[in-house]
Amino acid sequence: MKALILNSGLGTRMGVLTSEHPKCMTEISTNETILSHQLKQIADAGITEVVMTTGFFDSVLVNYCQSLGLPLHFTFVKNPVYDKTNYIYSIYCARESLDDDIILMHGDLVFENEVFDKVVDSETSCMTVSSTLELPEKDFKAVIKDGYVQKVGIDFFNDAMAAQPLYKLKKDDWKKWLDKMVEFCESDNTKVYAENALNELDGQCNIAALDVQNMLCSEIDNPEDLAVVSARLKEVENRTVYMTFSTDIIHGGHIAIIKKAQRLGKLIIGVLSDEAVAGYKRYPLVPASERKVMFENIAGVYKVVDQKTLSYKENLEQYKPDIVVHGDDWVNGFQKPVRDEVVSILASYGGKLVEFPYSNDSKYKAMEDRARAELSLPDVRRSRLKKTLEMKGLITAMEAHSGITGLIVEKTKVYQDGGTKQFDAMWVSSLCDSTAKGKPDIELVDMTSRFRTIDDIMEVTTKPIIFDGDTGGLTEHFVYTVRSLERMGVSMVIIEDKTGLKKNSLFGTEVQQTQDSIENFCEKIKAGKRAQKTADFMICARIESLILERGMDDALERAFAFAGAGADAIMIHSRKKDPSEIFEFIEKFREKDKTTPIVLVPTSFNAVYEEEFKERGANIIIYANQLTRTGFPAMQDAAKTILENHRAKECDDKCMSIKEIITLIPEE
Repeated sequence: MKALILNSGLGTRMGVLTSEHPKCMTEISTNETILSHQLKQIADAGITEVVMTTGFFDSVLVNYCQSLGLPLHFTFVKNPVYDKTNYIYSIYCARESLDDDIILMHGDLVFENEVFDKVVDSETSCMTVSSTLELPEKDFKAVIKDGYVQKVGIDFFNDAMAAQPLYKLKKDDWKKWLDKMVEFCESDNTKVYAENALNELDGQCNIAALDVQNMLCSEIDNPEDLAVVSARLKEVENRTVYMTFSTDIIHGGHIAIIKKAQRLGKLIIGVLSDEAVAGYKRYPLVPASERKVMFENIAGVYKVVDQKTLSYKENLEQYKPDIVVHGDDWVNGFQKPVRDEVVSILASYGGKLVEFPYSNDSKYKAMEDRARAELSLPDVRRSRLKKTLEMKGLITAMEAHSGITGLIVEKTKVYQDGGTKQFDAMWVSSLCDSTAKGKPDIELVDMTSRFRTIDDIMEVTTKPIIFDGDTGGLTEHFVYTVRSLERMGVSMVIIEDKTGLKKNSLFGTEVQQTQDSIENFCEKIKAGKRAQKTADFMICARIESLILERGMDDALERAFAFAGAGADAIMIHSRKKDPSEIFEFIEKFREKDKTTPIVLVPTSFNAVYEEEFKERGANIIIYANQLTRTGFPAMQDAAKTILENHRAKECDDKCMSIKEIITLIPEE
């Protein structure tokens, strides 16, 4: 692609401003001329070849272009009869250098970067027009039919829009027009506009009308035009542009969109908080404070600010940017509500949204895959539970008992209240693991089998894992369990203060259950803590006093003793639907212990919202068996439906498509 700039005119209407140089060298700001502005835009677009027609002050113009030091190769073509012909003849003189796609502009035209980018990026030949400006009396207008330019001239008023001589011309379309210009000039018809030749083609060039509406795209014909355009250009350059980033790995695609955004105005970058990123896609490898520094060190970034949530609302209302820039990947999908909110807020004060095509380059996807792979490594995964707990104060875990249920927990997310919500961790339950294998929950499934379940889940997911260790078994066995779980990358093991053959807690006193002594259980905790190799691994003591109706005092006595023995967290359980005793325990425990995390499994007392648990002092909420309990009835119903109907058709509406299931499963 080449740029063709027409600079062979006299510019007499500019008066004294063009007494020593051509009009294109007129200053439009303290550090730019019309021409330097155009040439920088051309260079920024990656165009390297510029053909420029010259006339009056030819040598001054050539020297000026070369002095700018831009990465451009110039071909200067002087119109020897510039004072006796129109620019159609200048193009004729340059015809041998124009065998390519062409960006054509007049040398007195000033346009903002967004206009030029739209022209360059157009997939078809195009001309800039405006549907919002009044038709000028003496300047160009374009007759439009079905979105395409039919004729261009100063005398057209019907079915016309205001037009400016900024074109992109694909090689085949350009050849048709150029051949017609050659025909004009060789017939000595050289005092007309080049568009006169275009008009004789009756739309054969397929030039689309590119509607730039109120964006800056104006010719400067006289000092009055210069004043108006200079003022508008200053407004454009003082615009603020806002972008948000969640990435902790800056790659070429990010730099490309940042450069595009910078061309629209002064760029403010919002860096999503760690909590927002963790809720939006994955736990960040680099904390927000360091991610801010990365963006602050990118040349041309005006300001870097915090964005607390996925919602832009707070920052848009504070900074009121003229433009928000984003990739077009949020037009659909779970981010669409975020986009809708941005559009609404921008409309309230006259801002606008600019969307660029999202980069799906395979090498960028590979980088993100590597980041996710790093999150799945044992040392990284193990540490994330503590880090997320410190970051959020309250975290949620959902049970998983297989690779596919792990993927459901990993990938399920919803957009809500200006942010995304997803589970922070996975709970590998003894009950659900046994049930999936069709065996009773009495510690019949040995640790070797349960570790295989963990392997299946870890192989395809990245979230931290909390492991149901039942009673922990003999202290000597528990030591090896701790070492194995820690080595695998599990973040926490929860053991209950009971002894003997395990009976599910939900049976309470209906079956005989024996609670361990405080002394013995404390020794088990201490042995486990001595066995672990890192500070990341957590041992949680689960207290069964309320389940076994031993009373609040017994529960609290055990909680303080277990915390004193080194337990990293305390889990209190209840089978009552009324959460009063849970609330009472939390309140009394927090009177003496402000820091030890409290874990809850609200299977029975399930009407309480997570935020209320957090306000009262709880830290980890485990949804212990909901996937199992919803999955089996659905499968049983499908089996019955097929038996009743003697075929599978009636079952189809109950089924998730295989395609949807496959999308959950990673390719590697």
